[in-house]
Amino acid sequence: MKAVVQRVTRASVTVGGEQISAIGRGICVLLGISLEDTQKELEHMVRKILNLRVFEDESGKHWSKSVMDKQYEILCVSQFTLQCVLKGNKPDFHLAMPTDQAEGFYNSFLEQLRKTYRPELIKDGKFGAYMQVHIQNDGPVTIELESPAPGTATSDPKQLSKLEKQQQRKEKTRAKGPSESSKERNTPRKEDRSASSGAEGDVSSEREP
Repeated sequence: MKAVVQRVTRASVTVGGEQISAIGRGICVLLGISLEDTQKELEHMVRKILNLRVFEDESGKHWSKSVMDKQYEILCVSQFTLQCVLKGNKPDFHLAMPTDQAEGFYNSFLEQLRKTYRPELIKDGKFGAYMQVHIQNDGPVTIELESPAPGTATSDPKQLSKLEKQQQRKEKTRAKGPSESSKERNTPRKEDRSASSGAEGDVSSEREP
């Protein structure tokens, strides 16, 4: 599942010349549903959207508050074209969930948003219709979100953070490895200056840039 989240001062949807939805300050969410999306991806995306910190706090500090913190509005628009892959220069949408399945899934997404947040602050377009979406982007601020691939066991943010730290430690260990092993190899050669002068020079150059 992919989403493009835009911080807005106002946004609206028009169908057939008639405005069907409008919000003031808040976020506009363009949502692309893929073939493989499940309830797990749906819940992940709802959580990310509602907690995304794109607003400033009372003291003017940027990136401090979410749409829920500020009690702002959300306009959601289904946009299958986010699941596009290019074949040469032609867009292909075979990764998007078929319309007959996607409509129910999209409605479940809206229902989850309304259940988690305030339903009266959630607006949407008209699924499957030809729409004109008017967005007054504030900033501009545009954030792309993507749910973890279905079947990924590391969708929990805390678990992801833990794995990232473990990976960083491994990378540091690998980076230190050659230097430490070089020092170990060179240690017993210090007595033989003629044989180790080159190696000791390498160690010295590591210590002093």
